[in-house]
Amino acid sequence: MNKEIVVSGIRSTGQLHLGNYFGAMRNYVRMQEAYDCYFFVADWHALTTHPDTSELQNSVLNVLAENIAAGLDPEKVTLYCQSAVPEIAELYLLLNMLAYKGELEKTTTFKDKVRANPENVNAGLLTYPVLMTADILIHRALYVPVGKDQEQHLEMARNFAQRFNHRYGELFPEPQAFNFGAELIKVPSLDGAGKMSKSENQNATLYLADDDELIRKKVMKAKTDSGPAEPDSEMPEYIRNIFQIMSLVSAPDVVGKFTADFNSANIRYGDMKKQLAEDMVRFISPIRERAVELRKDTDSLKRIMTRGAEAARESAGRTIAEARRLVGLNYLQ
Repeated sequence: MNKEIVVSGIRSTGQLHLGNYFGAMRNYVRMQEAYDCYFFVADWHALTTHPDTSELQNSVLNVLAENIAAGLDPEKVTLYCQSAVPEIAELYLLLNMLAYKGELEKTTTFKDKVRANPENVNAGLLTYPVLMTADILIHRALYVPVGKDQEQHLEMARNFAQRFNHRYGELFPEPQAFNFGAELIKVPSLDGAGKMSKSENQNATLYLADDDELIRKKVMKAKTDSGPAEPDSEMPEYIRNIFQIMSLVSAPDVVGKFTADFNSANIRYGDMKKQLAEDMVRFISPIRERAVELRKDTDSLKRIMTRGAEAARESAGRTIAEARRLVGLNYLQ
């Protein structure tokens, strides 16, 4: 019986962090048993923000190692580098003909990038959602495990799939966000401002490569206050953020204990953060240590990517051949 197809990727810029893990990687691991999974390192996407390309290979290998360390099995999933599958670029070109400047300019991530880097508004940045759509549709994926910040891009992917199907003929399913919980997870930063990010406040983001003492230091600096003045007070958002992060790595009874302390106006945030720090160390350190070991064997990581690229190209080749036929670009055959 054919399994339903899953596709997702992570950009090869910066270090992977807690938001990457709970927004996508945790679901990757859980899905590999029941689905036909294609997971890739998005090096083309990384170029939109002009990284130092001399570090690109190192970044790609780090991302791959951390995904495997988090639980992905290269024998069960297809792991590859985006640029090793040129069929993605051809589908990207075809889909660009179905994407409109106005809708691309309205995407939240594009507007955020323009505000942050007004001197780097390149075409790749504008058409980022189209390339993301090509990544997904090249394997005709039904599910995409993404974080909450990618919901808008996934909605656009469905729109582009619909437009292609309407104009040229049925080929693509409409991909859906996948999460084992009720909602997509957005992991807040430790400073109470936005979400954890590879590129924003690094002191407010917990990376999978952080050592134990750095984890403790970051958690202890998390934004808190003097505590509620009276029982059953409303919880400020930055305090809710700390509880949300704690709920990801701490035992339910621990979270319940500090919740009760807050509701009774008897909470000691110093104790809460110490508990969170130790729970976070226990969670992150095995992933970090496994990634360090994997990273020592570069040849093995490259063999995994090569094998994955071959499988990915086989799948992508079938899709692009059918896309060419439907569009009418097979007249040389």
